[in-house]
Amino acid sequence: MEIDRADGRTPNQLRPLACSRGILNRAHGSANWSQGETKVLAAVYGPKAGTKKNENPEKACIEVIWKPKTGQIGKPEKEYEMILKRTLQSICLLTVNPNTTTSVIVQVINDDGALLPCAINAACAALVDAGIPLKNLAVAICCCLTHSGCVILDPNKLEEQKMKAFVYLVFPNSILSVLPEGSSQVGGEPVEHGIITSVTHGVMSVDDYLHCLQRGRAASAKLSDFLRRNLQSHSPGDLSKAG
Repeated sequence: MEIDRADGRTPNQLRPLACSRGILNRAHGSANWSQGETKVLAAVYGPKAGTKKNENPEKACIEVIWKPKTGQIGKPEKEYEMILKRTLQSICLLTVNPNTTTSVIVQVINDDGALLPCAINAACAALVDAGIPLKNLAVAICCCLTHSGCVILDPNKLEEQKMKAFVYLVFPNSILSVLPEGSSQVGGEPVEHGIITSVTHGVMSVDDYLHCLQRGRAASAKLSDFLRRNLQSHSPGDLSKAG
């Protein structure tokens, strides 16, 4: 069963993507990422000598600071910081610059749905712009489950508010970039089909989750292609767009 969306998109259709890099002169790296009317600016500062309290000095530390569009940071933003930090730690080579801290500042410019995936995509592009060593690139997407059991991708704010449940999924830009040929493990641990991060909100069955996972992974190929084309641009400040 399909569902009609107010903006005319099909259930699997993403909003228009846009990304520009190197837009902040004082940051070591920066990126502006938008998906439809959801826009996020990410800035990277570092690596700087020393790690934060309770961090392992034998590895690099990733610090994430979330700045909402208006008002003070609350519980949802604190959760976003934690998820974003863990995601970035998973893709960064933390042993390259031990006992250093890299700060990632995320500024919300506009929230029209799927804000956290947009922020993750912005942060990943900003890390590349800053030259931070990465194991692999990552792309994030939001998959929503309607009350009628349909799955839609990349919801806007109005759609997001009407959903029964949704899941944020982060995939490696290429599964081969994290899995050696013929191997199903990295560092002795199995990789769940190349999933980096999975966060659910609301209640969904296992079958519904697997359906979201399948649709999200298929759509991540378009995000990966867009990200690769953007990063291959020789001029960091160039604006790349995709519909």
